[in-house]
Amino acid sequence: AGGRISAKDVIPYIIAQVIGGIVAAAVLYLIASGKSGFDATTSGFASNGYGSHSPDGFSLQAAIIIELVLTAFFLIVILGSTDKNAPTGFAPLAIGLALTLIHLISIPVTNTSVNPARSTAVAIFQGTWALEQL
Repeated sequence: AGGRISAKDVIPYIIAQVIGGIVAAAVLYLIASGKSGFDATTSGFASNGYGSHSPDGFSLQAAIIIELVLTAFFLIVILGSTDKNAPTGFAPLAIGLALTLIHLISIPVTNTSVNPARSTAVAIFQGTWALEQL
């Protein structure tokens, strides 16, 4: 989106992001599996959802709108705070605070995504409805 990566590197970058997400989800799955009674399918394993799989029962329309708006907001913060004209040293603070705000707003709606690699990874381990709603 910011033109900071060459076109030939986009597909390998996306693949690397998804693989990284799957590895991270696998680590979380192994940790969560250490708790008696844990079931990724039943718990949802922090997967994104709408309708009956939304934490507060929001519709598909609401889920699409909030994910689009908050992802765009997040990209604006990232691109703005890392721009060559932005003050140096503040990007991590701006990005971290923005991501915290995004989660506070959207966890009740979709369980928060703003990262397709993260959503894909946990949906794989949830295994049923999360893959269908992905």
